[in-house]
Amino acid sequence: MASLRQALRAAAFHPLPWRPQLRPLSTPKGPTTEKNVPYQRTLKEEKDSVGSGPTRPLPNSADVVVVGGGSLGCQTLYHLAKLGLTNIVLLERDKLTSGTTWHTAGLLWQLRPSDVEVELLAHTRQVVSHDLQEETGLHTGWIQNGGLFIASNRQRLDEYKRLMSLGKAYGIESHVLTPEETKKLYPLMNVDDLYGTLYVPHDGTMDPAGTCTTLTRAATARGAQVIENCPVTGIQVRTDDFGVRRVSAVDTDYGSIQTPCVVNCAGVWASTLGKMARVKVPLVAMHHAYVVTERIEGIQNMPNVRDHDASVYLRLQGDALSVGGYESNPIFWEEVSDKFAFGLFDLDWDVFTQHIEGAINRVPILEKTGIKSTVCGPESFTADHKPLMGEAPELRGFFLGCGFNSAGMMLGGGCGKELAHWIIHGRPEKDMYGYDIRRFHHSLTDNRLWIRERSHESYAKNYSVVFPHDEPLAGRNMRRDPLHEELLQQGCVFQERHGWERPGWFNPQGPAPILSYDYYGAYEHQPHKDYQYNRLLGDEYTFDFPPHHEIIQKECLSCRDAVAVFDMSYFGKFYLVGPEARKAADWLFSADVHKDPGSTVYTCMLNHRGGAESDLTVSRLARDPEAFPLTPAFEGDGYYLAVGGAAAQYNWSHITTVLQDKKFNCQLIDSSEDMGMISIQGPKSRAVLQEVLETDLSNEAFPFSTHKLVKAAGHLVRAMRLSFVGEMGWELHIPKASCVPVYKAVMKAGAKHGIVNAGYRAIDSLSIEKGYRHWHADLRSDDTPLEAGLAFTCKLKSSIPFLGREVLEKQKASGLFRRLVCFTIDKKVPMFGLEAIWRNEKVVGHIRRADFGFTINKTIAYGYIQNPEGGPVSLEFVKSGDYALERMGVIYPAQAHVKSPFDPDNKRVKGIY
Repeated sequence: MASLRQALRAAAFHPLPWRPQLRPLSTPKGPTTEKNVPYQRTLKEEKDSVGSGPTRPLPNSADVVVVGGGSLGCQTLYHLAKLGLTNIVLLERDKLTSGTTWHTAGLLWQLRPSDVEVELLAHTRQVVSHDLQEETGLHTGWIQNGGLFIASNRQRLDEYKRLMSLGKAYGIESHVLTPEETKKLYPLMNVDDLYGTLYVPHDGTMDPAGTCTTLTRAATARGAQVIENCPVTGIQVRTDDFGVRRVSAVDTDYGSIQTPCVVNCAGVWASTLGKMARVKVPLVAMHHAYVVTERIEGIQNMPNVRDHDASVYLRLQGDALSVGGYESNPIFWEEVSDKFAFGLFDLDWDVFTQHIEGAINRVPILEKTGIKSTVCGPESFTADHKPLMGEAPELRGFFLGCGFNSAGMMLGGGCGKELAHWIIHGRPEKDMYGYDIRRFHHSLTDNRLWIRERSHESYAKNYSVVFPHDEPLAGRNMRRDPLHEELLQQGCVFQERHGWERPGWFNPQGPAPILSYDYYGAYEHQPHKDYQYNRLLGDEYTFDFPPHHEIIQKECLSCRDAVAVFDMSYFGKFYLVGPEARKAADWLFSADVHKDPGSTVYTCMLNHRGGAESDLTVSRLARDPEAFPLTPAFEGDGYYLAVGGAAAQYNWSHITTVLQDKKFNCQLIDSSEDMGMISIQGPKSRAVLQEVLETDLSNEAFPFSTHKLVKAAGHLVRAMRLSFVGEMGWELHIPKASCVPVYKAVMKAGAKHGIVNAGYRAIDSLSIEKGYRHWHADLRSDDTPLEAGLAFTCKLKSSIPFLGREVLEKQKASGLFRRLVCFTIDKKVPMFGLEAIWRNEKVVGHIRRADFGFTINKTIAYGYIQNPEGGPVSLEFVKSGDYALERMGVIYPAQAHVKSPFDPDNKRVKGIY
């Protein structure tokens, strides 16, 4: 039997560079071993005993049809049944788990750099370690042997300390260990090169067959049906009276099931199922592998290990180890076969070799340990290494639960529960935006080059430290606004959001263009040399203040003291127009937006649970046939919506869904690509713009929260007096062809006033200093406006019904049980979010968003707190506490504020300086 060292030598002796265009299945160049998963029981053995047809007759109809019998399909069926649905069916083309689930490693790590993911993982753990056994009397195969994260450098240990602090907010036990303490816990480990480790005692592993069979047993006991050996051959779609496409049935070779709802849990095969319904499913299939060792004396009961810096994991497998990881040159499965059940590929040792060195370095006994079997199977991967979930924007009733990036077992319980709520109630309980298919712009979800590049980079960097200011190198320059080239030449360092290149900050050293993706030198690509943009990103790989801190400070203080221009062209720009546009606006928006034409209102859009689906500005329009594209022709009422560009598709889909459900007779028009937008902010903004705009900019003539169509350097623009940074200023919404000349006119007029370009890093700092919210940071779909301090955006004093109103009224009457609070600390240390909040020596929450405020010269942090006694969180409760914030295990005294620490009386936006 070959050892890991022999495999390493054999692979080195037979080098074979991988070319993506070559054969879909690779040939082993190292020692051959048995291909088999390490589980005592799989469902493969039951395959031959079953006939060729379905395992039971198909029902004529069902409320929900789940397609795919892997982890997500079984978890979704189980949670639908737990929520009371009984007329539900799971269809599996072969046997349960036969696609990718059967060969998964089944690891569960409780701590991730995301509060939502921590909650999802906690639910999975609860289901597999407790609930299922209690409900069925069957053991799922859960083993709690703990988890150990390895840190070989200071940044990695800092990342683990951040996870430990977040874990305290959720009651997850974890310990940062010294190398010596790690050696006592894991005697076979080499600790000579360690900075430390993070030990989580209650991590563990799951058994795929045991978990899935127990899930389906519990679901069928509640009335659900599971039908195996029944491939889906088509999705029937009907178009309703309003032109909306909706699911109507699922076709198989054995009959059709009438249903209004299909859930795509088909894993690697999810794209194929999507094509049947003309739904785009942006994922790719790759080989993903591990090897199983022979018996290792002394390894029993050891925790599972994740050595991120070596990109390798070591999973306890009884008295052996499974060794796997994420390589920089994964093999794409180019032609996905629909006949691939309980299948494994031959392991390509040339690709896998990179994991062996890391494994041997960490556990040296592996050098002389034999390899019992290899496991190389298909897995699905996505552009940001996050799952694809939620209702597809192209087809009502078609839900996604796929693309789990080899984490389907780990995330299955939490995601299955959220998906079940999504299907039944129209939205999940938690903030699932990070997994929602609508997080991707529709122009990207069928762009094969973008999907492939981004999925590769996300796979290759899966074990990389998650730094706060990192940006992708893959899939860039997909959407560029009219000012892109102009700003690039002025040193703009771009960020990628929603496919757009938006300004991050401005480098005084000159241009830093983004080059074509080089796959980090894999697949015979030549890596870029002297890549300035990549070097600037690398300089910020730190949890300290970044090296460009002072540059961003200059942008911020120039805005506070003089004037700055921000290119915000990536914003979503929609028109809501038509005979019933007012009815739609009343229902959609929490604020009363039906003001006089020329008014602009900051508002939220809520869901039926009162959570904020968006914050945006809505401007009432007057009809003006001469102003196209700044004002489209319309009958009835018209509104112009400006929404954050990173969530534009999400906003579009939310509005569209509401319009369809309420059957409002109006139209939503997307003009995001037709216009640019620049924001000129600061005490000297009026002096600058008075030379450019052909209108009076005095407070009396152009008050805050109003807009006008005006000429700017001879070009018609929509000027809005608004601010997202807490200064006097105006936004200019400009037709695409006019953007460059208007921008140049602004810069020319501003030269004598010290005008500067500034980016979103400055906006982040300036806005948090002023106390303005960022959607999906300190304001999410699971936060109500009342909890977030945005009660002023809600028309509760009126009698106008709006989506989510009843929840807010009940919340207002009963009191708030969680509340967003602003904190500052005197110590000059950076914070980025996820820090634990202590009140009177008890953890009461965690930070959602943090940044440094250069004007007040302090770190500012926002987080939601709860009363540990279970009572309401009143303003008096906030004021009476003694607070501290925990950053990487260190406690810093903090001050709580009930108003913004900067300009609390809101004078500056009104021009009062």
